[in-house]
Amino acid sequence: MAKDRDLLVPTGYRRLPINTGMISLAAQNIIKTAEGLKLTAYLCPNKIPTIGWGHTKTVQAADVGKKTITRAEAQRLFETDVAVFEAAVARLVKVKLTENQRGALVSWTFNLGERNLAKSTLLKRINAKAPLADIERSWLQWINSGGKPLKGLLLRRQAEIALWKQP
Repeated sequence: MAKDRDLLVPTGYRRLPINTGMISLAAQNIIKTAEGLKLTAYLCPNKIPTIGWGHTKTVQAADVGKKTITRAEAQRLFETDVAVFEAAVARLVKVKLTENQRGALVSWTFNLGERNLAKSTLLKRINAKAPLADIERSWLQWINSGGKPLKGLLLRRQAEIALWKQP
């Protein structure tokens, strides 16, 4: 018999370990749409070896074009990665966030990393409870890769800030 907390898990998703909360389906969809699913290792625009939905931790340069995974493995890597970035957001954010705000910021951190979040003006503004316009301005500054703006990053940031604004 399913437990009540299991009923909240979207179909096709497993519950993350008990010490993390699963981000919303909307936040997962932002990440998965922006990252795209690639079952063969590749180099992202920043030349980082990547596989699945943006997984980089266990991928080496020698894996590019050779290493393959299944969709189930990609999902497992995704859930593990999300848990890492959920923990980073929980550790660094000192104010209460809504579920949508937390999910949007986890997506941002999934893409840009804990170090970038930790040193960002965005985090400072969030923790200072700055006006929404200031948070949005800081959020949308993160659209460059290799010093050049990327349309895909702009679209991702716009989706994240739209989720942030939802109650």
